[in-house]
Amino acid sequence: MDYFCAMIYLTKRERFNAAHRLFQPAWSEAQNREIFGKCANLNYHGHNYELYVTVKGLPNPETGFIVNAHLLGKVIREAIIEKVDHRNLNIDVEFMAGILPSTENFVKAIWDTLLPHIFGCELHCIKLTETENIYAEYYG
Repeated sequence: MDYFCAMIYLTKRERFNAAHRLFQPAWSEAQNREIFGKCANLNYHGHNYELYVTVKGLPNPETGFIVNAHLLGKVIREAIIEKVDHRNLNIDVEFMAGILPSTENFVKAIWDTLLPHIFGCELHCIKLTETENIYAEYYG
């Protein structure tokens, strides 16, 4: 078996803080509270997110890398982290405009935003941890 023919998965973790509010403008305040609970707070609320970006590919026989992890981190920081860290997802983040910022919608929007910036390997999975008890994964 050729040592370099096995698919390898590499995950890079980044952390950021962001605020959001879950609400449907067409609904009453009572209905928003009933469905979204504290997450419908008029003054928003924040999370300490962890973002896991997993790529896959075949290792380069010369470097042993499927992708340079330092460059992957730079791409993630420039395409995502700098746009969301210490921001309000409802107001400040262009790629979330018009999207209810649930964890599920947010993880897909991150995928869509990051995908054009991935090179030399394939984007496999985005995992977004909102709290120690909630995370979402998206595989494209």
